[in-house]
Amino acid sequence: MAVFPERLAASLAGRQRDGLYRRRVTLESPQGPVVRLAGRQYLNFCSNDYLGLAAHPQVVEALRRAALEYGVGSGASHLVCGHSAPHRELEEALADFTGRPRALLFSSGYMANTGVLGSLLRPGDHVFEDRLNHASLLDGGLHSGARFQRFAHNDLRALGGKLQRAGGPRLVAVDGVFSMDGDTAPLAELAALCREQDAWLMVDDAHGFGVLGERGAGSTEAAGLDSADVPVLMATLGKALGTAGAFVAGSTALIEALVQYARNYIYTTALPPAIAAASLESLRLMREEPWRRAHLARLIERFRRAAVELGLPLMASASAIQPLLVGDARRAVALSEQLKRRGVLLGAIRPPTVPAGTSRLRLTLSAAHTESQVDQLLEHLSVCWADC
Repeated sequence: MAVFPERLAASLAGRQRDGLYRRRVTLESPQGPVVRLAGRQYLNFCSNDYLGLAAHPQVVEALRRAALEYGVGSGASHLVCGHSAPHRELEEALADFTGRPRALLFSSGYMANTGVLGSLLRPGDHVFEDRLNHASLLDGGLHSGARFQRFAHNDLRALGGKLQRAGGPRLVAVDGVFSMDGDTAPLAELAALCREQDAWLMVDDAHGFGVLGERGAGSTEAAGLDSADVPVLMATLGKALGTAGAFVAGSTALIEALVQYARNYIYTTALPPAIAAASLESLRLMREEPWRRAHLARLIERFRRAAVELGLPLMASASAIQPLLVGDARRAVALSEQLKRRGVLLGAIRPPTVPAGTSRLRLTLSAAHTESQVDQLLEHLSVCWADC
């Protein structure tokens, strides 16, 4: 049928016309504060490698050793014969670090979130989600079969009213750090509200884990919450830990239920054992080198202070994610391209990832950056913002 090619062509043409067309970049180097693209070096301010561990020599060596011992692929799902000793060791270490009885590995954060919500929720249940939640939480809630409602961003009053009007089992799911705005959820207040309303709280801490909290245990640690306050904790391994995959941590009953019912866990090949071994080494470095978090915190403060002095329209964020609000999608793309010509890699985020009229440059800082590199970024931003 000709309808599908015509539909695709019209849709793609519309994206290009509206400044929303996306293109991949192909790196020719490891992740780091400086990367190579098409033979040229760029300052990299768009990676989620928050602690600078993605190419750490000890993490690379851990992966190499495990690949020699266990091979490249896991060969099967966890429940067939794909679960290896490095998987078990990593799950045990993550459970211990997060202060929960058990942890379960997933191949991605998207699979973890949709798997949890699809397993926990049943028709007639209620799930409430922040309007700015990550797409994986929103999709998981929409497809769970439960009654799905969104509430205004970080609006406890709106959520409280919805919880009071709903009957039966209720689950509240939020990001710990919101991936596009960089701000944090009021987790302590959310946990108190959920206790008062007898609802469960789930936190996706993809962008807080490893960065926030005294030990780097994430948003829940920073908010002083434990497993009783947050029964379902999800975090990814591909950001602060610099590897790949995700985990869910919680009670033994929760984890056993996910093993039995989470289709995204049951019906997929397990992460390569070498990735689990590399993640275990990253976790060790994260725990033993708190200077990484301290240095990152100083860079965030330095950048925000200077950006305000330059009059750049930063969004409110104390995290490693520092969005520069542009508004118009075409201007955001133009700024990104102008920065690229000056040797700075910084992506433009546009609808549908963010609401219309809120296109932005999503700038991310890493413990691998130096103060000099942050200062160079600020100089380039100042020039490009005035010119574009």
